Amino acid sequence: LRDALLPRVLVERTAFPIGLGYDEVAAELSAGAFSAYLNQIDGSGRARPRSEWAPGKDMATPQSESRMSVAWSDEAWRQTEGSSYPDSSAPVTPILERALGGDAPTRDEIEVLFSAHGSDVEAIADVADAIRRNTVGDDVTFVVNRNINYTNQCYFKCGFCAFSKGPRSLDLRGDPYLLSIDEVVERSQEAWDRGASEVCLQGGIHPEFTGQFYIDLVTAIKTRLPDLHIHGYTPLEVWQGAETAGMTVRALLLALKDAGLGTLPGTAAEILDDDVRLTLCPDKIRTSQWAEVMITAHQIGLQTTATIMFGHVDGPRAWANHIEVIRQIQRRTGGFTEFVPLPFVHMGSPIWLRGQSRPGPTWDEVVLMHAVARI
Repeated sequence: LRDALLPRVLVERTAFPIGLGYDEVAAELSAGAFSAYLNQIDGSGRARPRSEWAPGKDMATPQSESRMSVAWSDEAWRQTEGSSYPDSSAPVTPILERALGGDAPTRDEIEVLFSAHGSDVEAIADVADAIRRNTVGDDVTFVVNRNINYTNQCYFKCGFCAFSKGPRSLDLRGDPYLLSIDEVVERSQEAWDRGASEVCLQGGIHPEFTGQFYIDLVTAIKTRLPDLHIHGYTPLEVWQGAETAGMTVRALLLALKDAGLGTLPGTAAEILDDDVRLTLCPDKIRTSQWAEVMITAHQIGLQTTATIMFGHVDGPRAWANHIEVIRQIQRRTGGFTEFVPLPFVHMGSPIWLRGQSRPGPTWDEVVLMHAVARI
């Protein structure tokens, strides 16, 4: 039936239509039914593949030797050759054709690509790989880095976070801790002695932190290790640090740069769509505040990365909005060095344990996030 209907696409759904909004369904279903529904769908509202795989699980990724997409689980699908451009559907083909010609998709076209299914996923991945190969070739580079999370205590209440320890998360994994500045310096020295060229500094927002703590930490590391690159502080830490120190964002960033900060990580972005943020991280900085920190950092000569954390209460519309925010900043400043897709790891997250999120992205959504971002 799937083959006979071509070029029309057969898609499996749950008891509810595809494309319903998160808030729309939450308003209609009981808590138990809503949780069951979320555990059965992908970001577009289609039925999830019947696979135990999810990001963070210690098991092999589910694609077959023949196909990248796992939209269907039957052997007829898994054993046939996957699709490549231009064997894609009518809505997708012209977008990919223009992309190969050097024309980036519009925001609405990005949403079309993120909504792709089955064979279209493979065609999108094929074009993304061609663009990557033509743009940067096959060389892969890396740095030796140590991540130092100086505290897991945090007074923000992000629903996705299984790391932070606050009044409502003391029963989750791990004990609360706070490293001293001297201990962070010692860990940086250990990293340098073992060949690291960079440390990444991130942590929870401890209730006693001010912007001066972040300055003092960078100063202490650079005093001991002047040649070590410091990649540190999310836009949330910068925003909170500026407020608590009575400084502007620009003034704090300039002080951090003078102290020796090299680059900023692009985390705390999660999804740069405020409708999603109101559910996922309601007390966190908004999209405009995240963007202000990044634009300001780029303007004073601090490069940054950019991230997306996807697969929870989001979907193609929010992903397209996020990509557009990143792209507009990059067109304006050129200050992003990389884009880091972070799949939501659901198992220990408060929002999933409450039955209010999906269990991470599907495999096809992980493929699409990397591919569409490259396009």
